[in-house]
Amino acid sequence: MEQLIEIIKYIILGIIQGVTEIFPVSSSGHLTLFSHLFNMDLTNLTIFLMITNTGSFLALLYFFRKDVGQLIKGTWCYLIRKDETGKEDFVYASKLVIAVIPIGIFGLLFKDYLPNDLLSIGFALILTSLLLFYVYKQRDIQWKNEITWKNALVIGAFQMFAVFPGISRSGITMTGGLMQKIELKKVLKFSFLSYLVVSVPVSILGLYEAFNTNEPIHYLGYSLAFLMSFIFSLISVKFLYNYVKVKNLIYFSVYCLVVGIIAITLYYL
Repeated sequence: MEQLIEIIKYIILGIIQGVTEIFPVSSSGHLTLFSHLFNMDLTNLTIFLMITNTGSFLALLYFFRKDVGQLIKGTWCYLIRKDETGKEDFVYASKLVIAVIPIGIFGLLFKDYLPNDLLSIGFALILTSLLLFYVYKQRDIQWKNEITWKNALVIGAFQMFAVFPGISRSGITMTGGLMQKIELKKVLKFSFLSYLVVSVPVSILGLYEAFNTNEPIHYLGYSLAFLMSFIFSLISVKFLYNYVKVKNLIYFSVYCLVVGIIAITLYYL
């Protein structure tokens, strides 16, 4: 029975990772909260976190496979074959790289010093709630479709703060884009493609750290968590990308506020 309960915990955490990595509600915050409820220490589950994040990465890669393929093809043609028709893809890819530099540098410098307790998670979720509410209040403005170099830099600066557990990466990048009046679907696409870019070195670093840990591996639990993370990330990104509008962000704002208050309450209990 204990083994079955343990497997169920891994499955639930995999589902949570899959959904919350996509929705603007913070995967790190939810995993910390639920690991507390399940009496599991995620700081000792390096490989587990790497595997579930990889599940989300592969789901997004599959969903945006045509966009990724076009960007790679266009960039290759422009740089290697000097084909001007690929310039637009090269410029867009360059903007993605620019946008992930801040979070890459900030993450490497401060990843070992960031708080990861329920109190800090709670306040970070409340901050995410306030940012989403601010964007929701701007829902009636005139949106634009083009992402400029300046827009990419600003989105990158916002994304940098996503290294703080409890601050949603998709939520903070969405906020950075929408504050600049960029249309929601354009922001979501840019946000998720930048996630793919930054996930490659992060996965490699995570793999390196995983090989240097003494963490015991629950093969069945980890495998099921990976599968759940992939499936629910794919379902979530399809839903978010196709159906969510700026006016719906109020629901995510309220949700983050409630979960943030719960996390703070649990910290003091």
